Amino acid sequence: MAFQVAGPDQAPPGRLQPFLDPEEAEEAEDGQLLEPEAWRTYTARRNALREFLTCDLSAQLLKRHHARMELLRKCSYHVEILPKHLALGDQNPLVLPSTVFQLVDPWKFQRMKKVGTAQTKIQLLLLGDLLEQLDRGRAELDALLESPDPRPFLAGWALVERRRADLSAVMDSFLALMVPGRLHIKHRLVSDVGATKIPHIRLMLSTKMPVMFDRKESVAHQDWVALRWFVTVQPAVPEQFELRFKLLDPRTQQEHLQRGLVPVAACSFEVHNLLPNRVYKFTVKRAESYTLVYEPWQDSLTLQTRPRTPDGPVPGRLGKPGRP
Repeated sequence: MAFQVAGPDQAPPGRLQPFLDPEEAEEAEDGQLLEPEAWRTYTARRNALREFLTCDLSAQLLKRHHARMELLRKCSYHVEILPKHLALGDQNPLVLPSTVFQLVDPWKFQRMKKVGTAQTKIQLLLLGDLLEQLDRGRAELDALLESPDPRPFLAGWALVERRRADLSAVMDSFLALMVPGRLHIKHRLVSDVGATKIPHIRLMLSTKMPVMFDRKESVAHQDWVALRWFVTVQPAVPEQFELRFKLLDPRTQQEHLQRGLVPVAACSFEVHNLLPNRVYKFTVKRAESYTLVYEPWQDSLTLQTRPRTPDGPVPGRLGKPGRP
């Protein structure tokens, strides 16, 4: 800490006056408002609140939760029929014989899919609401921490502790809801099969990561485009996809035909016979399966083909699988 000699009109000659940075000056001024014991209590409680906001409810942690929430809103949700001894995520086809699906009543299974759709929507809404509560709670406590007057802080400490406990409970609920849960079976899915032994099964909601275009590898040429997409978590078995494309702002009736839907069994495809120097929109998603209950989002990509050149290539066929 630096010192300087005060002037004659400021302090007696020879007396040293410390230079304080703004934070030290503010704390010194606050300390004059309280008795020493109260000041020590205030400092300890202030440090405890700062540690809570730094560790348990930090801005970086909430930012990561927001990113996870955005990812969940892009996922597709499926209902799985599993034996009670099988763990969720085990996709070994030998563990669950296809005969189980044959025993399930199709009409009852469709009803349970509607329950799964409703449960998924409610779960996503609850997650969004809990995340908003965490954001508001952190903003409130952070504002209280930055308050210049320590006396209201001490007087309302009981409310601060209660708010901390509430936010910790909200965080626990948020983390518990991040994992899709078990579906409550209100009706027996397996019809009466006479003497056949009915298997012990359970229904679970499972999450599949979104299908997303590879922006760097998807390229437009003069009259065709090469598209690539990926899934962050590769499934155990190959998946089927649906690729849609359409010309934006068609000008003639013939140009309205520049659209289509293509089933693809790979993660790449080439769409040919397009118009030069025009803008196309492409969307990709998983092919709809029997177990799908909710898919609120699908990735889209807009590309513009290159202008025609005098010695340009001859237009090819509509589309073909991309190079592996």
